[in-house]
Amino acid sequence: MSTTGSSVCDLVLPCKDEAPALRGLLPTIPAEFSVIVVDNNSVDDTAEVARSLGARVVRETSPGYGAAVHAGVEAATSDYLAVMDGDGSFDPAELLVLLDDVRSGRADMAVGRRRPVSRGVWPWHARAGNQLIVAWLRRRIRMDAHDIAPMRVCRRQALLDLGVADRRFGYPVELLQKVTLQGWRISEHDVGYHPRAAGTRSKVSGSVKGTVRTARDFWKVLS
Repeated sequence: MSTTGSSVCDLVLPCKDEAPALRGLLPTIPAEFSVIVVDNNSVDDTAEVARSLGARVVRETSPGYGAAVHAGVEAATSDYLAVMDGDGSFDPAELLVLLDDVRSGRADMAVGRRRPVSRGVWPWHARAGNQLIVAWLRRRIRMDAHDIAPMRVCRRQALLDLGVADRRFGYPVELLQKVTLQGWRISEHDVGYHPRAAGTRSKVSGSVKGTVRTARDFWKVLS
């Protein structure tokens, strides 16, 4: 993680109560990225841990994944922008190939496709919901991707110009819908999907109820 202004890409980490994950994650982020941690109403010491490890912290009081991501996008200043969950389930080094695709001009947006590294990492209900949404998008609008872009890189201004409006969990679905309809070139790379850091809990896949709530947000975007 860059703290000297030498980064070429801002990395937005939307976080709610992710302090245990950030302690292990932030030191492993490559120097090409300058980190913006968006604290979305955490009740733990997410913000303090992020600052102590050199990340910039932005506070977003409106609840929701989309609200947190958008706050980070607005706070970013680099031409290139990456987004990744801050729960420790991804290896940030795998962002480098995505960034290279966009910087080289091979793609307008590069995304990750989750590949669980062990059984039980991706609960059945969360995986089923994801597959249903992706299948619908691929069939209806011929989207190229096979996942809802849990890791992604693109140009910041191009992202803002899309006008993604959802501020809840439907944000990535609306994003993929818009970039596909506008003819963006999307590249996709397999990325390892690891167990969340100890001491954290998923707001989406941590329970069937959370997955159903997220699926409802998805379908609101698609309807």
